[in-house]
Amino acid sequence: MRRLFWVAVGAAAGVYAVRKVQRTIHAYSPSGLAARAGGVGATVKAFADEVRDRAAEREAELRDALGLSERPMLTPGEAAELTDHPVRERRTSRRSKDLRSTG
Repeated sequence: MRRLFWVAVGAAAGVYAVRKVQRTIHAYSPSGLAARAGGVGATVKAFADEVRDRAAEREAELRDALGLSERPMLTPGEAAELTDHPVRERRTSRRSKDLRSTG
């Protein structure tokens, strides 16, 4: 009876070891790595989307707090002009002229 017990324990340990090795081999195979990378990519994309959404919300809050919400956003051409020539006098709205004269 004792021998039968140890044979069963040995067989169970052997089955456990074989399954563990097979899982490890699959995890490092091309298909296993691709499956893990796909999960990471989705997580990174979800994080980036969340950051982008929160940044847009915060920008809207700041624009409201600074009184810039009624002012239209810059067009891509105006933004390029600003980055090319940041110190050049630009056309400003009446509101920003009033703010400069009081500040």
